Amino acid sequence: DQDPHFRSGLRVALEAAGFTVGEAATGKEGERTALRVRPDAILMDLMLASVDAGSLVAQRLREMGEKFPIFLISNAAGSLEYNLNVEDLGIAGVFAKPVDVPAVIQTLRNRLHGS
Repeated sequence: DQDPHFRSGLRVALEAAGFTVGEAATGKEGERTALRVRPDAILMDLMLASVDAGSLVAQRLREMGEKFPIFLISNAAGSLEYNLNVEDLGIAGVFAKPVDVPAVIQTLRNRLHGS
């Protein structure tokens, strides 16, 4: 996410819940970080610097064979508004802003740990 306050708040909440978190402000930075860190999951702003930058990053990561679940974060109905086919991109889910942090934490726990 481009907003440092949003990233910081989400990072603090995720770390308090026991997750290790890396941050990126742009799609390119996120892509490089994902390839270097090999995360268990990615939370990515759909909008990033342009309308579809988030979906393009997700598509490139999938084309490189990356298997970790990618969750998009979107304003309102962004995924529907831009006709994004999340299944084709292998997107695990979409969280609407403002993000329900407890729901994000529970979703990640369920997806990553089955609990």
